[in-house]
Amino acid sequence: MKISQEVRDLDESQVAAINAQAEQGMMEKSAEFKETGAEIYHKV
Repeated sequence: MKISQEVRDLDESQVAAINAQAEQGMMEKSAEFKETGAEIYHKV
């Protein structure tokens, strides 16, 4: 499959950049979660 081959073709720097982006996104969402009260369920 094409997508599988593209993933295999990624080099280490590309993988590191993707992982860094994911980590940054998780940190942003974590901060947002804490700002909204750190509750999973919110009353509507």
